[in-house]
Amino acid sequence: MIQENGLTLAYIGDAVFELRVRSYLLSLGEQKVNDMHQHAIKYTSAKSQSSIIDYIISDLTEEEIEVYKRGRNSGGTHKPKNASLNDYRKATGYEALIGYLYLIKNEERIDELVMKSIDFINQKNC
Repeated sequence: MIQENGLTLAYIGDAVFELRVRSYLLSLGEQKVNDMHQHAIKYTSAKSQSSIIDYIISDLTEEEIEVYKRGRNSGGTHKPKNASLNDYRKATGYEALIGYLYLIKNEERIDELVMKSIDFINQKNC
């Protein structure tokens, strides 16, 4: 298993998830940058990522849950301004999971989880 700490995994996972969301929005034909940014926030906010992990947790392997918990429990000193501390920590765990999958080069699993996440947020916002 990759030994990076949870915050390091979340750092890379945040970038990977953001890129996947932006690519998805481009595939919808979105062209105005400000509109894309506002739309992306629906997927990438701590509150959204917290609800995503609640939705997908039962589909995760034991190893993936362990990585999620490593990210969630990694503390840090950052105090979120637009989310509860609980949502922020769960979102950090979600990002750590995505980062971990990226570092072990499991693109198929990233695609699966990201699309499940996007579909969930789309259904939630209908």
